[in-house]
Amino acid sequence: MSRSVAYFSMEIGIEPEIKTFSGGLGILAGDTLKTAADQDLDFKAVTLLYRNGFFKQIIEDKEQLEQPQAWDYEDILEDTGETVNVNLRGRDIEIKIWKYTWKGVKGKVDIFFLDTGLESNHVDDRALTSRLYMGGEETRLCQEAILGIGGVRALYELGYDSDYFHMNEGHSALLTTEAEGKKVFTSHTPVPAGHDTFPYDLVEEILPQHTLDKIDIGNQLNMTELALKHSEYSNAVSDRHAEVSRKMFPGYSFDAVTNGVHSGTWTAEAFQRLYNDNINKWEVDPARLTKVAGISDSSIWDAKKHTKNQLSDLVESQTGEELEEDVFTIGFARRSTSYKRPTLIFKDVERLEELADTYNGLQIVFGGKAHPDDTRGKELISQVLKYSEMLENVDVYFIENYDMKDSLDIIAGSDLWLNTPVRGKEASGTSGMKAAHNGTPQLSTPDGWWLEGYIGDITGWNIGEDFVEGEDEDRVDSISIYEKLEHIMSVYHNDRKKWIEIMKHCITLNASHFNTDRMLKEYLAKAYT
Repeated sequence: MSRSVAYFSMEIGIEPEIKTFSGGLGILAGDTLKTAADQDLDFKAVTLLYRNGFFKQIIEDKEQLEQPQAWDYEDILEDTGETVNVNLRGRDIEIKIWKYTWKGVKGKVDIFFLDTGLESNHVDDRALTSRLYMGGEETRLCQEAILGIGGVRALYELGYDSDYFHMNEGHSALLTTEAEGKKVFTSHTPVPAGHDTFPYDLVEEILPQHTLDKIDIGNQLNMTELALKHSEYSNAVSDRHAEVSRKMFPGYSFDAVTNGVHSGTWTAEAFQRLYNDNINKWEVDPARLTKVAGISDSSIWDAKKHTKNQLSDLVESQTGEELEEDVFTIGFARRSTSYKRPTLIFKDVERLEELADTYNGLQIVFGGKAHPDDTRGKELISQVLKYSEMLENVDVYFIENYDMKDSLDIIAGSDLWLNTPVRGKEASGTSGMKAAHNGTPQLSTPDGWWLEGYIGDITGWNIGEDFVEGEDEDRVDSISIYEKLEHIMSVYHNDRKKWIEIMKHCITLNASHFNTDRMLKEYLAKAYT
């Protein structure tokens, strides 16, 4: 590929030890870069170095507490020896450039981390790259200026000139005032509150005049609109999300490139060994996972039993209790926030207890962090923890401070992946794609990528198919969950051959398509042209 791409993201999740991500957006960025390395594409990436990460989750008395998430960045990253300056709040801020190189199957990608925590800077400026998604509007605007303006200057200082500057969300939109190449913009947020806006007075106070001269902000600076105005290509991350985005930002064109996941990262070891033994070069060409159809049922089942044992080890290490191998296990691990409805499955505990009693038990494994300022998200975690003590026939486990490795253990070791977002709030969602790579079917509300990946009783099941706008969504969906679980658990226990067939379909139909290999090839064909 002769086209060079500079990829900008407020967060990047590349390795569990590098604490510069909070969730799905960062993991998607990391998966994209890993695939670029696998395909030997000319990619570079820019993000911020958060010395104290996002936060370490501590559960105490059924409440989430937060601690700084310090990590050994000096041992993990390479000091380039280079710095650049950005003037904010009337002060010059020196930005140190660190580098991390991800080596893929065919090539490599350099990721540059921007750091203001230097003695040469004002004490307030040193803190700007201390924590991810912390602080008020002023801190956020300064961070986004460092990412967008400082990031472009860093690449130029290092001698890189890119054909395309890809903004992963609007956080880096100020790069449009500095970068000379073509601009590509990907939106991940289907709700207005997820699109950063800053009042004019604050923007005028923080940004230097020569930057202000290059942006038309009116009464406020909308980072998404700034990115859209200057991009040759803009996209949403699922077909449904593209429809929502066109209504949110009329007058702008949104294509759809449905997200994917990095197959090598999100396939558990037991399934990796299975694929290695049966499918040549599946990691660099995940489309070949269609060949899983020819693998024996016993081999698929043995791999799932191994991943379930791995999950049992994780649960035991955190709770002192073991999962039962023959008890049906549901997984739910994602950011804890109200629209994802983590407690929906508990709306009718009597019905849930009856199901567990009928099918000799039920196990549910949860994981998730709430943003420190999300009071409702924290309350939902507390409610899950209370249910873990209330129920008799259902065993509920919560994995504290779950990370990338824990997430894979939960995804791969579960028999069913549960996804319950409020309709229209999930731009894409990728956890179900990860589940598919490990033969874990999904029960989900019809939203995001699942509208494209769902085939009833083949790749999984829909929640609330008969829902009509205006009805009580929680009530309709909770009733549907129990009805679907009755069917799902019956198949699992009484028709093992059909269950393994569904597991295979998850891999052959969904994992083979919903991966970053396919996704990046779409960007190559549509965006970097």
